[in-house]
Amino acid sequence: MAPKTSESGGLTRLLTTIAIVLGVFAPVVMLLERNLESFYIFKMDELHDLAKRGIAAHGNDTGAIVNYIISELGETHPRHTNANSHKDYDEWMLNNAGGAMGGMYLIHASITEYLIIFGTSVGTEGHTGRHTADDYFHILSGEQWAYTPGEFTPEVFPAGSVHHLRRGTVKQYKMPEGCFALEYARGWIPPMMFFGFADGLSSTLDIPTLWRTLYITSREILGNLAIGKL
Repeated sequence: MAPKTSESGGLTRLLTTIAIVLGVFAPVVMLLERNLESFYIFKMDELHDLAKRGIAAHGNDTGAIVNYIISELGETHPRHTNANSHKDYDEWMLNNAGGAMGGMYLIHASITEYLIIFGTSVGTEGHTGRHTADDYFHILSGEQWAYTPGEFTPEVFPAGSVHHLRRGTVKQYKMPEGCFALEYARGWIPPMMFFGFADGLSSTLDIPTLWRTLYITSREILGNLAIGKL
């Protein structure tokens, strides 16, 4: 009977520890949740205006639009953006998530925000994921299409428009050939990484890309934490 008593005691200690951790962190999370707006450094109208100015300045030259946007963000938010290597394409990487695949450049990553360029010249489609943050796709070139169950016509977002995927909602989406977007998420970012890594761990098994993505994302999140950006 002794082993059963020992196992019972171990389970009790584990449950007690979990209860204590939840009891300590739940109020903290609730407090932060009520004050999330105070942690954001990017403004919605700022990003939309920047995207539209980039399109107006460079038309159908997607590369020039991307350089314009990243360069300006590097000037307006120098402490919080990864803007040093984009012109040499040193930190562009592939991204597989929800069945969709494209190229990604990480401009900013922190606990409460991320900002990336995402897109593909050959087209892709997949599952948006159901996220702990609001996700805004500022379309820079091409179109993004979205489908919600029960609807019979697609939502179509051309260059210059914004597709808002509300926190906790889900859609099917498609980026036909030649679509790129400035994607901005605000809310709780770390839980979104499970979705971002799932395809790589279960399907593509592209470990070098997974490691590169984890390294760059962690570097940016920790770097922002080090200067007080949650």
